[in-house]
Amino acid sequence: MEPSSFFHWNGSPEIFKIGSLAIRWYGVLFALGFVIGYQIMDYIFKRENKPTKALESLVFYVIIGTIVGARLGHCFFYEPDYYLKNPLEILMVWHGGLASHGGAIGVLLALWLFARKNPKIKLLWLLDRIVIPTALAASFIRIGNFFNHEIIGKPTNLPWAIIFNIYRGGEIVGTTPPVHPSQLYEAIAYLLIFILLFILYKKRIWQNEGVPFGLFFVLVFVARFLIEFTKAPQAEFEKFLPLSMGQILSIPFILAGLYFIIRGLKRTTPSESKT
Repeated sequence: MEPSSFFHWNGSPEIFKIGSLAIRWYGVLFALGFVIGYQIMDYIFKRENKPTKALESLVFYVIIGTIVGARLGHCFFYEPDYYLKNPLEILMVWHGGLASHGGAIGVLLALWLFARKNPKIKLLWLLDRIVIPTALAASFIRIGNFFNHEIIGKPTNLPWAIIFNIYRGGEIVGTTPPVHPSQLYEAIAYLLIFILLFILYKKRIWQNEGVPFGLFFVLVFVARFLIEFTKAPQAEFEKFLPLSMGQILSIPFILAGLYFIIRGLKRTTPSESKT
């Protein structure tokens, strides 16, 4: 098929600009994930008679864990040589560069710290429920990547292939060939996982502690592992690896998810819930 027959995504990463201040779709969608996530967790806390006053503190922990973990993950998983030589650049988050695997590690650490300071809320109880809004937020973030014309896929002639703009210094310097819209593949996968987890929670189909958390890990990172086959390399060194860095980092999360599922199914104690 000729390139002209494919959809050319020409949307701007910016919603509007006031002077040098630009409001970008990525930032709005990132924030929206936390806003809606807060509403979902508020609903869960009230449904299960948990202290809603702890929610504001929980959101703070999650935001810090996400940003710090995702930033450090990008710096040390994908460009360690550069950032070890330029450590101050690690602090410059506005220059771009966040890694979801690092974000996952950061959030887990943040939730562990939160649970230590809030002994009335068990860590595993929290993990089993926070995965619901997390899946939705991950979907929003990938839509933000789509608006940013980043994390693009490999060239393909499939009918739904998309041509993206190539940006340098905020200016369009060219276009990609028709490629897989890998960001949308992930966004759809995470949205479906969110819907599934929410239905399981509403209908109380899960019972054993750790199973929802493990299921989230398995579904999200198996989806990530498979979709990585459609992505262009995110770093130069990935071209020489049998698997992408995203796939390599997904394997431990999949194994951890299987562990929590098996462990949870063997337990006879149901997950704490009052509905």
